[in-house]
Amino acid sequence: MADNDRPSLNVQERSERGSRQTRRLRREGQIPGILYGGSHDETVTFKVNHRELRSVLVDGSALIDVRIGQEKPVPAILKDQQVHPVRGEVMHVDFLEVRLDEKIHATVAVELEGVEDSPGVKEGGVLDQVTRELNIEALPTDIPERIVVDVSHMDIGATLNLSEVKSEAGVEFLDDPEETTIATLVPPTVEEEPDIEEETGVVGEDGEAGAEAEAAAGGDEGAGDSGGDE
Repeated sequence: MADNDRPSLNVQERSERGSRQTRRLRREGQIPGILYGGSHDETVTFKVNHRELRSVLVDGSALIDVRIGQEKPVPAILKDQQVHPVRGEVMHVDFLEVRLDEKIHATVAVELEGVEDSPGVKEGGVLDQVTRELNIEALPTDIPERIVVDVSHMDIGATLNLSEVKSEAGVEFLDDPEETTIATLVPPTVEEEPDIEEETGVVGEDGEAGAEAEAAAGGDEGAGDSGGDE
């Protein structure tokens, strides 16, 4: 761990370019990435051991100390990551170097708590999480790992907007508080049973009378045909 107990990530500059070289890197257990902003005038391309990268990402910290080779670690945030659509493996990462005394914009995941305690859920309602990420502004050291929203009070038919969520100290929500819906709790879906009358097409006295009329008509036609043949 680096200063202030932030997770640290050791990376190495890379000269490899092109899709063929990056595929070779991944086969060797290395993940390509870039670091930009801050003290670096130009974007730095690097490679990092996939196990070390996964360990840092699983940690969930918003702020990471990235060390390029033997350079002094710099504080950075993960701006983007490309994930394999099938295997779920990280294919590429983008880090942005930040200043600890300047506020930045970041995207933070939303996590719901108290779902099973919600009266609406206990009554069979379905809780739908509408918003899974929120845009915030804060100092890099104040960016939370996640924004936890309590939904234990929600009844069936309730809607929870961002305006009802209290932000942590030093964190400002950038999304519209009235227009951003965090979650809704809707009534349980009731499957309608098939209409037996529509399935059979013949039900009750009307149906029986109709069947008798069709049978009688069929008999008359048969008699007429018989006379014609003779």
